[in-house]
Amino acid sequence: MNSKRIFDVCCVIPGLMLLSPLFLIIAIWIKLDSRGSVFFLQERVGQFGKSFQIIKFRTMRPALSELKLTIGHDVRITRCGKFLRRYKLDELPQLINVLKGEMSLVGPRPEVAEYVARYPDAIKNYVLSVPGGITDYASIEFHNENEILGNSQQPEFDYIEKILPIKLAYHQQYVKEQSLLLDITLIFKTLKKIL
Repeated sequence: MNSKRIFDVCCVIPGLMLLSPLFLIIAIWIKLDSRGSVFFLQERVGQFGKSFQIIKFRTMRPALSELKLTIGHDVRITRCGKFLRRYKLDELPQLINVLKGEMSLVGPRPEVAEYVARYPDAIKNYVLSVPGGITDYASIEFHNENEILGNSQQPEFDYIEKILPIKLAYHQQYVKEQSLLLDITLIFKTLKKIL
């Protein structure tokens, strides 16, 4: 077990214990607010191209379209979902993904297969050589991504052509610079951005 994995496990286990009351409160709120399951599962591409189910708190009503992106004031977002998304609380269940070894606290944000297929091969192999993370350079830079795309006339096109290349550059930067100190720095920057 490498130092990154030890760091993740040492943070996640006490984190899940401390956050369990909050998990329960959020779960009850989601069930009271709208019909459907507490959690939202979506297939993402992880390290070495291995697929896994990313876990989030459900913030949307049953999908009204096949659109992979959430854009602006999406009509599918529930009342509690707006709050959970604003403060990134919907991301908390990904701590379970980290505990299972499918993700890390910090690393390139895992994408759906449709978008990963658009990565140039050399970049794809480089970016997927490390575990995907809950946060990274790109997550901090594009913390308000859905609002940005909400102002776009062609949101999916703009995501693929404008945002995705920038994210890939950030992902490559992370892989090149990765260290435990960098992970700790990015975690604190993420918390500062949210707060």
